[in-house]
Amino acid sequence: MRPVIVTTQHRGVFFGFVEGVCEGKTIRLHRMRNCIYWVSAIGGVFGLASEGPKAGCKIGAVVPSATLQDVTSVADCTPEAAAAWEAYPCHRG
Repeated sequence: MRPVIVTTQHRGVFFGFVEGVCEGKTIRLHRMRNCIYWVSAIGGVFGLASEGPKAGCKIGAVVPSATLQDVTSVADCTPEAAAAWEAYPCHRG
């Protein structure tokens, strides 16, 4: 499985692991998390894919898997970004 950032038509931004090639408007992610808020210093969605979340970002809890609809983009994550996503604490407030 490879780590990716997925955006949706509904302004959702998600991190997770995907199997195989992504085609169409639906994707199933494993160990998925959502980005509730990111700081401007991260550089936007592609910063989340290249560096991962940093202090000040708000990241949701991990779910085992989920299917997203209305996908608008899928970006591969660097190994460093994936490690940062997996280590980042869950926002609870």
